[in-house]
Amino acid sequence: MELKGKVAVVTGGTRGVGAGIARALAGAGAQVVACARRAPEVPLDGVEFAPLDVRDPAAVRAFFTALPRLDVLVNNAGGGPYRLLADADAERHARVVELNLLAPLTVSLAAYEHLRRSTGSVVMIGSVSGSRPSPGSAAYGAAKAGLENLARSMAVEWAPDIRVNTLVVGMVRTELAHLHYGGADGVAAVASTVPLGRLAEPSDIGAAAVFLASDAAAYITGSSLLVHGGGERPLFLDAATANKET
Repeated sequence: MELKGKVAVVTGGTRGVGAGIARALAGAGAQVVACARRAPEVPLDGVEFAPLDVRDPAAVRAFFTALPRLDVLVNNAGGGPYRLLADADAERHARVVELNLLAPLTVSLAAYEHLRRSTGSVVMIGSVSGSRPSPGSAAYGAAKAGLENLARSMAVEWAPDIRVNTLVVGMVRTELAHLHYGGADGVAAVASTVPLGRLAEPSDIGAAAVFLASDAAAYITGSSLLVHGGGERPLFLDAATANKET
């Protein structure tokens, strides 16, 4: 799964999952550019930083026009705050959809000609929130569901020149994990609900992205790869009384 000689762009690639992906692509031999609004707080060896707000279509088009070549695009930029639907107006929720769905479309269209010439690959970073109820992040979940569907349609329209796949990511231990799950005890409690017994590390997501971007996945397009440690243990298994010792 080598990417030697390839040029890769990772949006939102300066921290968390994006940084893990950027490091993994660079480790596989790619020349990597990480785009974000702010420079990385921790240096990313072998990764070039380029300032870019993916919600600015004109800036996105200018950035990709200036690139001499592109082989791999990872649409990772995204996220959203915890916000119940009734606690904000539609315009505020729409900003979450803009970042997580419309921005990847804008970026992909801007990168299209480069990727077509190089017979390249797009990797969308989806979420398990796109396929389950997501109270407190409903707009984010809806956007991620749309992103996965967009990737499937894009894969058909852009074949055979460009492969497009989605990594459906579960819970990840990043530098911001405590904001979602609490301290060490909270992280451990959440990790216990995952069949593999831990949260993902950014490097786990990076390794999966390298696979989809590489020739090892040459016959894979329009697919969604679950990277979630087995998902979540169904609650009914704990609630069921059959076969329990009394």
